[in-house]
Amino acid sequence: MKALESDAPLIVYIDIKSPYAFAAYRPLLALEEQLNLQFDWRPLTLDIPSYLGSARKKKGKVVESKRSSTQWAMVKYAYKDARRYAERQGLILKGTEKIWDSSIANIGIFWAMQTARDRLGEYLHAVYPPFWRRELDIEDVSVVEACLQQARIDPAGFDAFQQGDGRALHDALQPQLHPAGIYGVPTFVLGGNILFGREHIPYLRWHLSGRDGPAPDIAYGIGKDGLPPC
Repeated sequence: MKALESDAPLIVYIDIKSPYAFAAYRPLLALEEQLNLQFDWRPLTLDIPSYLGSARKKKGKVVESKRSSTQWAMVKYAYKDARRYAERQGLILKGTEKIWDSSIANIGIFWAMQTARDRLGEYLHAVYPPFWRRELDIEDVSVVEACLQQARIDPAGFDAFQQGDGRALHDALQPQLHPAGIYGVPTFVLGGNILFGREHIPYLRWHLSGRDGPAPDIAYGIGKDGLPPC
C-alpha cells in the first residue's frame, strides 16, 4: 500500500481519536452513498505529543501535563472548533482525558475494508460516537471486537490480525504519510492531489459527480442532506 495510490476514486485518511475526523466522517459516508462510490478509507494514527505535547486528566482536572500554554490554547481551540460541527449533526464531542493509542481501532478500519466493505460505515458508527462520549476504551481489543460485532462484521481472527498482518500494514503505512505530504485528518487524496480538512467535501462532491458548473467555494456548513453545501 502506497500513501497516494489507490484503485478507488478517493482515498480518505482518518483517525478515531481525531475530533476533526469525527466531525467529518458522517458527511463523507453520506457523500459515498449519494454518489454510489466506494472510497478507500485508511488510518493515519496521529502522534499528538510530537506537536501538541501530552496531558492527562482525571475527573476533568489536569493531573499531568507536558504542554506549553500555547499548546494548551491550540488544543482547546481545536476542540471548540470541531465541537461546532459535531453538534450541528446532533453528536456529542467531549474532550478526551488522555492521548489514546488509537491504532487497534484504526486497524479495525482495515479489517472492515478487507472482510466486510459494505459495513465499514456501521463500524465507524459503532466506534466514533461512543468514543467521543467517553464511553469506549479503544485500546482494549475486546472492545473493538465488540464494535465489529455491533457492525455485523465477524470479529473472529481480528485479534491475530491486529497483532500480525494488520499491524504490519498499519505500521508500514504510517511513516510514508508525512513524506508524502499528509500530516493530519481528515485528508483526501483525489487523483494524486492532497486536500486537508472537511471544508473540501463540497469540492470532492463536485469533482466526483462530474465537475458540472463552476467549482464550489470552500465551506464548513452542513446542509439538510447532512453534507456541506456547494
